[in-house]
Amino acid sequence: MTDLTAQFAKEVSTRLERLAGPNPAIDAAVALIADSLESNGVVQAFGTGHSEAFAMEIAGRAGGLIATNRIALRTLVLRGDRDVSALGGAEFERDPNVGENLLALFDVQPNDVFIIASNSGVNGSILGVALAARARGHKVIAVTSLDHTMKVTPKHPSGKRLSEVADVVIDNLAPYGDSTMALEGGIGVGAVSSITAAFIAQRITIGVAETIRLRGKTPPVYISANIPGGDEHNRALEDLYGERIRREA
Repeated sequence: MTDLTAQFAKEVSTRLERLAGPNPAIDAAVALIADSLESNGVVQAFGTGHSEAFAMEIAGRAGGLIATNRIALRTLVLRGDRDVSALGGAEFERDPNVGENLLALFDVQPNDVFIIASNSGVNGSILGVALAARARGHKVIAVTSLDHTMKVTPKHPSGKRLSEVADVVIDNLAPYGDSTMALEGGIGVGAVSSITAAFIAQRITIGVAETIRLRGKTPPVYISANIPGGDEHNRALEDLYGERIRREA
């Protein structure tokens, strides 16, 4: 490995080791989600920009929980009244007015729990969804960079950050600006938030599955669609939730 690659590997591994250790916030998230699923709830996962990868890690993948739904801004175009031109820039992500309109397009039930990822934790759409979920009485779990979010100004009219709205806040340990290294001349490289967020998503998923197992029940988990019987297994469990969970592109 080059020196820079080795340095980045150390930046990543150090953070993953910290996230693998005792973490009361992750434990609290696991408990909230396990309780929700046992009450016929669904995990509503949301993220924009590169943080949508976190929602994809939570919802609809092999080894993941069946009772999960991914909320995406583009649903306002696919199923709502927003024009496709809204997808062409960053303003959609920063729009503070999408919360209620977006949730209205999904079959959200009282026992559902929301998990929302945003490295900055200040964009309008992120706060819009979080506040809309809280207003409906749902618990909200945040995955965000505490280092970054406390150094930037909130963009939502409420003046709040995601970390100030959520019931549980999980720090993704990304530094301010996300880059972990600097090249000569001060150019930042080595973004880490997607990697740590994916680890957090998997640790939560594993924790929830194990919690349900220890309670004497079979965890409802996807198996790969690329092995024999995978599709049949997955569809049978998905059918229990109907339109409450969607697997749109």
